[in-house]
Amino acid sequence: MTTDLNKQLVTGFFAAVNEGRLDDLTDYLAAGIVDHNKIIHGEPDEPGAAFAAIGAQLAAFSPYHAEIEELIAEGDRVVARITQTGVHSGPHPRMPEPTGRAFEVEAIFVLTISAGRISELRAVSDRLGLFLQLGWDWPTAD
Repeated sequence: MTTDLNKQLVTGFFAAVNEGRLDDLTDYLAAGIVDHNKIIHGEPDEPGAAFAAIGAQLAAFSPYHAEIEELIAEGDRVVARITQTGVHSGPHPRMPEPTGRAFEVEAIFVLTISAGRISELRAVSDRLGLFLQLGWDWPTAD
């Protein structure tokens, strides 16, 4: 795939997430996608676990929106700088009781494309900002 097609794939993925079209995620994500972003989700560390993680995030944060601010593509990688907004309206593994508070944080996703699907996902986000805005306790080391 060309870098332009890779960017279109990533744009389509975020559109599906924004619209809550979980059944359409297979159009964008490889069945065995490896999600290296486990800290906030708590999903199992196994290929394909990203599908459940995205569903859990959308259930916890509704409404949710990821605004693509910038896309950079080279080879089989696309980097997306996004602004995420939402409301903590449902249970989340880090905070089971919804706070009803809104958030706006920036994140950077590095997505690897293979055979026309996103096969790896890495993300760095402003978790401190998220926790502060939502009133969550900061996790401690055990």
